[in-house]
Amino acid sequence: MIISASRRTDIPALYHRWFMNRIRAGFLLSRNPYNAKQIKRVSLLPEDVDAVIFWTRNAGPIIKHLPELDTLNYNYYFQYTLTGYPKILERHLPDPCTAVKTFIKLSDLIGKERVIWRYDPILLSSVTPFKEHKRLFSKIAQMLAGKTTKVVISFADIYQKTGRNLNAVNGLEHYDILAEKDELDDLCLFMGKVAAQYGMQISTCAEEINLEKYGIYKGKCIDERLLNKLFDLQFSATKDTNQRLHCGCIKSIDIGQYNTCSHGCVYCYAVDSAERVKNNQLKHDPNSPFLLGGIADADKNLLLKPIIQ
Repeated sequence: MIISASRRTDIPALYHRWFMNRIRAGFLLSRNPYNAKQIKRVSLLPEDVDAVIFWTRNAGPIIKHLPELDTLNYNYYFQYTLTGYPKILERHLPDPCTAVKTFIKLSDLIGKERVIWRYDPILLSSVTPFKEHKRLFSKIAQMLAGKTTKVVISFADIYQKTGRNLNAVNGLEHYDILAEKDELDDLCLFMGKVAAQYGMQISTCAEEINLEKYGIYKGKCIDERLLNKLFDLQFSATKDTNQRLHCGCIKSIDIGQYNTCSHGCVYCYAVDSAERVKNNQLKHDPNSPFLLGGIADADKNLLLKPIIQ
């Protein structure tokens, strides 16, 4: 069983206390994001968890807990997003230099193969034109040279809620990057060369577009090949059918909740509004089996015996 922590929110940065409390308890309770009445118990016992995949934009808060995870023999690696976008797009993230230093600290602690750099989503806008993406990608790649072996890219999907949040930013204009074919090709060629220059394999995340001519291949963020290599496991390439059509990830259990991340990235697919996040965070109890709320409406049998999901 693979635990995804989490595509829906930044557990390492914002909910590390809760996560470690659930590790010590040996289980957590999770609600179906589309039907809150559907609750399942997920075992977190070391013998039931093959690996944990952390998704984060700031690993600083969870670093102090990693020795405990190591002592308990948990396998884990990080998908670590660094974009360096201006505050108008990423309101509450650490400044880029601090973010890079934290990434490097984590890499030095657990090894460069276990910290994957994500430059995503690539948002084309009035403050992040193609030229700025070249500058940011090149600068970050140079700073991370020797500290990671992989970089993942994806292009921003403008869902209804993300479009609404982007349109609410005063003076911001955003565009469909995939519609600008010539400039997109030029950017991909540039990124492929830069990644190779700094010793990184580059791949896409859940993209239909084929960029192999630029040395950019379709990737898997939860990757059986990497898991088997790092931790001597025996996973097969079984696609997670709950993910998007072009996602290559293998099956995992996501333990996060939507509308709980307070980083303030206005392009985020996992947040409807800052107000909803604020209200949800008031429901968070680091001692609860749930990420949000208590157990009043949960079947008490779920608290008794570990069930592997």
